[in-house]
Amino acid sequence: MTWLTELHETQGVAHSIGVLALVCVLGMAFGSVKFRGIKLGTAGVLFAGILVGHFGKEVDHHTLAFVKEFGLVLFVFTIGLQLGPGFFAALRQQGVKLNVLAASVVFLGAVGAALAGWIAGFQPEAVLGIFSGASTNTPSLGAATQTIRTIPGITEDRMALPALAYAVSYPTAIVGIIGTLLFLKQIFRIDPAREAKEYAEKQHSQVAPLERATFVVTNPNLEGVLLKDLPGKIEARVTVSRVKHGEETHPATDATVLHRDDVLLVVGPRNGLDAMEKVIGQRSDKDLTIEKSAVTFRRVVVTERSVLGKRVSELDLDDRFHVIITRVTRADIEMSAVSGLRLQFGDQLQLVGRSEDLDKASEAVGNSLKELNETHFIPFFIGIALGVILGTMPIAFPGIPHPIRLGLAGGPLIVALILARVGHFRRQVWHMPINTNLAFREFGIALFFAAVGLSAGKQFFETVFSSTGIQWLLAGICVTIIPLVLVAVFARVVQKMNFVELSGLVAGSMTDPPALAFASNIAGSDAPTVAYATVFPLTTLLRILAAQILAITLCS
Repeated sequence: MTWLTELHETQGVAHSIGVLALVCVLGMAFGSVKFRGIKLGTAGVLFAGILVGHFGKEVDHHTLAFVKEFGLVLFVFTIGLQLGPGFFAALRQQGVKLNVLAASVVFLGAVGAALAGWIAGFQPEAVLGIFSGASTNTPSLGAATQTIRTIPGITEDRMALPALAYAVSYPTAIVGIIGTLLFLKQIFRIDPAREAKEYAEKQHSQVAPLERATFVVTNPNLEGVLLKDLPGKIEARVTVSRVKHGEETHPATDATVLHRDDVLLVVGPRNGLDAMEKVIGQRSDKDLTIEKSAVTFRRVVVTERSVLGKRVSELDLDDRFHVIITRVTRADIEMSAVSGLRLQFGDQLQLVGRSEDLDKASEAVGNSLKELNETHFIPFFIGIALGVILGTMPIAFPGIPHPIRLGLAGGPLIVALILARVGHFRRQVWHMPINTNLAFREFGIALFFAAVGLSAGKQFFETVFSSTGIQWLLAGICVTIIPLVLVAVFARVVQKMNFVELSGLVAGSMTDPPALAFASNIAGSDAPTVAYATVFPLTTLLRILAAQILAITLCS
């Protein structure tokens, strides 16, 4: 067995891969252990890496450096792909208020870390690790490490300090964030279940659900009018799906001619249906969907490349196949199929028509489950390449001696958000099945944590049990709790923010999945995820920039 004990000398790459795999196994096993409903998850890999790095053979530094950066890129890019479609919409709605509050947490944390370092006389590189660890933000650690590597005169011992300080402050940060949520719950005497119910009712009232209504044409002015010219249809955002003329029911195409006593099945929001009642005539209790007819409906998925980006009206399914699109479902949101709505990959369409016509229309829009569940690697790697280019591009800011770079954390994140929002370019589609996305994300962050832990392991224990390590820990607790409490109390007292939103804001401003899991548990709802996802991208970007600014100003 001597070949195995000497593997680190004879085959360095094989030894590195084996150690990384071992660290990931041990860390994920440790991270899956729950304590009071909370588990570390993939973050357990960091601590397994520290243990193995301390007691095991040294791993090749060049291999660890590559694995760390590659894992970080995978992590942030897949997060961006998932959050991109809803990110810009969230910013236009409640996102501005939430992101301003989250940005305040970031600013206070950065100032607090620098102030704590100045008061306690910490080395500047340790301040960077405290800032990142106290906010449980891994990309900012990667950005800070990359930045100080470009600064002349930084020794290897100083290069190791950010990871050491990060590892010291990270565990207490998780406890501090969860403790802040419990503190808020206690001092404001919050009933999380009740507030979750109130939040759900408020959200439901803001999104008008689609309904069906049947109308009989009694307006004499509609005699002989083409359906496409039906007054008020576009403004009311409704779709006419079926028309019954006499005893025959058929799909309601734009070319359908209306006659008195025709029966129309209309789909749209309630206020739109009320408006159309005044135009068409009286309501009817008839339900054309259950009457015996050759007309039926089918749900299909948009996967055909040539369809992407086209408006509903541009598909011209009614003229081509005598088929009507009545609804479009995107990211679990059901919308009326108005003519100007542009289609994206993965949209689910509800079609109405005869069975043989539905077959042809389904083929025209794709409806391929294989395509939907396939990971498109060409656009994936194009996106990563663009992210690397953006991340390494120097950006000069007045008053800062060195240019700022978004780094391999910020560049890929921004590119992924934009590409996911765009959706496609010609035949290249930035779509990744959710299970694949989660797998890549967990794989990437596990590699990053393993590399960081192995790098920090040699000096960790002698640091954490020293007076300096204890000071780092106390500083980290202050950098975690003080900004959170100040901003959260302001949001609750002044902004009257619901606890569901508030808990998602607290977890998202610290980019902390364990805190999000805890918030969801005490609320008995996944609703905190909305606020978390709203602030996560901007918070991550701001923490990356803040870490680089701290690195340049403190370490130069």
